[in-house]
Amino acid sequence: MPTKPDGLRRWLTTVDNEDVGLLYLVFGFACGVVGAGDALMLRTDLLTPNAEVWGPGTYDALFTTHGLTMLFLFAAPVVFGLGNYLLPALVGAEEMAFPRVNAVAFWLLVPAAVLLRSGLLADLAGVPGVSPPAVGWTLYAPMSVEVTNRSVDLLLLGLHLSGVSTIMGGINFIVTVFAEREVSWADLDIFSWTMLTTGGLVLFSFPLLGSALLMLLLDRNFGTTFYAVEGGGPMLWQHLFWFFGHPEVYILVLPPMGLVSLILPRFAGRKLFGERFVVYSTLAIGVLAYGVWAHHMFTTGLDPRIQASFMGVTLAIALPSAVKAFNWIATLWNGSLRLAAPMLFCLGAVANFVVGGVTGVFLASIPVDRLFHDTYYVVGHFHFMLVGTSAFALFAGVYYWFPLVTGRTYDPSLAKLHFWLTAVGTAGTFGALVLLGFHGLPRRMATYPTALAPLQQFATVCAYLLGLAQVVWLWNVVRSLRRRPPVEEANVWNVDERLLTPEWRQFDPPGATGASEAPDPAADPPADEAPTDPNCDS
Repeated sequence: MPTKPDGLRRWLTTVDNEDVGLLYLVFGFACGVVGAGDALMLRTDLLTPNAEVWGPGTYDALFTTHGLTMLFLFAAPVVFGLGNYLLPALVGAEEMAFPRVNAVAFWLLVPAAVLLRSGLLADLAGVPGVSPPAVGWTLYAPMSVEVTNRSVDLLLLGLHLSGVSTIMGGINFIVTVFAEREVSWADLDIFSWTMLTTGGLVLFSFPLLGSALLMLLLDRNFGTTFYAVEGGGPMLWQHLFWFFGHPEVYILVLPPMGLVSLILPRFAGRKLFGERFVVYSTLAIGVLAYGVWAHHMFTTGLDPRIQASFMGVTLAIALPSAVKAFNWIATLWNGSLRLAAPMLFCLGAVANFVVGGVTGVFLASIPVDRLFHDTYYVVGHFHFMLVGTSAFALFAGVYYWFPLVTGRTYDPSLAKLHFWLTAVGTAGTFGALVLLGFHGLPRRMATYPTALAPLQQFATVCAYLLGLAQVVWLWNVVRSLRRRPPVEEANVWNVDERLLTPEWRQFDPPGATGASEAPDPAADPPADEAPTDPNCDS
């Protein structure tokens, strides 16, 4: 294997899947910090009923950039980073199918991020006529067409570049699994199944988003009338956006579900209960995801018969989701649980997924949806899914593979403090939003009735707690990289050797005194027994 160059040149020129995966992870978490800053500014503005901190205009700009940054620049890159780092090892490949395409896909994200947030940068630089875009993260027409702010055009170009990057990455995952795989389909791990399904979702949804964005750019700059009010353009935008938007939810949720399905059994001492059905449920979600988009549009005047069909499919997609939750709980049943940080975050993800799923399934009912549409109830629901489920699972993955990636352990006390602060902050923030929705409070509004100030302030305090938790995590990472001892054994988690996945079998610990004996994967692991050795969080 050729020697990698040193320093900055290595990271600028690398096509190695592990290096590209690390670039994705660092980029994604950096953008996550920026997007979380937007959220904390939003919550600060909501401390007072009359938006007296930043003002309504800044509030509108913040929720626009917060939503787009977290979806396109944080969650997706972190998912793709873990996929790049792990997928080749899991399927027995030496590298991603298209290494150079893989690297280009990442580097497209950098100008995409600059363009997406260029309105704020231009505003800070004092460029006349340019201010942060304030059209909402859903970019609804006709507002997004008629606003003259040039930063909206730059934002659309940034989103388009991000979409091209995601399509390139999705194709790479599909081809890697199909063409580079050395294991049989029956032996393919659950995380690889979810990345394959995610690649398929990307392939069919992001080109549509790109087309919709190009039409919006043409309307704004060349006088076309794709989204003209007279021809039903606003409804056309909603159909196109949500046909992309709902599969996007599963693009961001399925790989974290795969992480939970992979990590949780290792700390329960058992194989995943009903793994075949978890795979089937993943594929079912991938198919049904394209039949539910109009449940976002129950209040737009669609034909009641069409609404009823979308209600039925939305209720149907809850079934494969419930299969996953049931199988996770069944895996825990009679298991010998070890509450290391990865396991804690998996358990938190399962609990939040149940809460998010229960609050979401009611929105499938047309009468209930009309009652809660565009209220804080919806905001609470999807944040339980995207923060409470996806982010928790991603943190579980980061902690689980931290020794593998860095060669060092982390501080288990700080990791558990990070979990509990995150769990309390998540439940408090988004639980309060659900309650605000019960009061009928509309979302996307900088002002609200004074009577609801206590709930809003409670949500803001919990959001600060959630932000503090991530500072603890960042400090743990930095401190561990500098001061924690190197890993001394390949099986750092003391997992039953028959449950070890290939990336751990290939791990060469920097602190090991001798070559470790490769584990024997011959027999199935026991159903109810778990190793009694202490894990590194003990």
